[in-house]
Amino acid sequence: MIRVLLADDQALVRGAFAAMLGLEPDIEVVAQVSAGDEVLPAARRTTPDVALLDVQMPGLDGLSAAALLHAELPSCRVIVCTTFGRPGYLARAMAAGAVGFVVKDAPPEHLVDAVRRAHAGLRVVDPVLAAESLANGRSPLTDRERDVLACARDGATVADLAKALHLSEGTVRNHLSSAIGKTGARTRAEAVRVAEDNGWL
Repeated sequence: MIRVLLADDQALVRGAFAAMLGLEPDIEVVAQVSAGDEVLPAARRTTPDVALLDVQMPGLDGLSAAALLHAELPSCRVIVCTTFGRPGYLARAMAAGAVGFVVKDAPPEHLVDAVRRAHAGLRVVDPVLAAESLANGRSPLTDRERDVLACARDGATVADLAKALHLSEGTVRNHLSSAIGKTGARTRAEAVRVAEDNGWL
C-alpha cells in the first residue's frame, strides 16, 4: 500500500482527493491536515510514503512545509498540488525537495498516476507548467528582496518593514528599489503583484 498524507486548507478539496485516492486498491490516505504547520507532526505520526501538499495554506505555506518534511523525513516523496500553476512555484517546490508538481484542475487519473510515479521514485511535473518555467527562467529576486516584498504585501511602511525584518530603513529601501527594478514595476504594490503572479513570493 502507498501511504498518503493530504494537506489542503479547503475541506471540500481535501475530502474529494481522499475519496478519489481511497478508491484505489494500492493507495491508503493515512492523514489529512488543513494547515502547513500540521504537516510535519502528522507525517511523524503516520510515516506516509507520499505527501500531497497545497501551496497556499494557513500557518506554513506548502513550499515551506515541503522543505521541512524533506529535511526530516526524506523517504516521504512530496508532490505539490495547487490551483495556482505559477512557474515560480515550480522552481521553489523543486528547491524545497518536492518530486512532483501538479495543478488541481488536472484530470483525476493524473493525480492518481502522480502518486504512484512519485512513490516509484520518479519526478512528476505538469508539462505545461514545466515549459512555462523554462521560458520564464528563475526568479530574479534575491532571498532578501523576496522577504521584503512578501512583508510589503499589506502596505506596511518602510519603518514597519525594517522593524519586522530587523534591517535598517535604508537597507529596506535599497531592497525595495532593486525588487521594483527587477520586476519591471513602477511601484512597490505593482512589484508585489508581478512577483505573486510569477510565483516568486
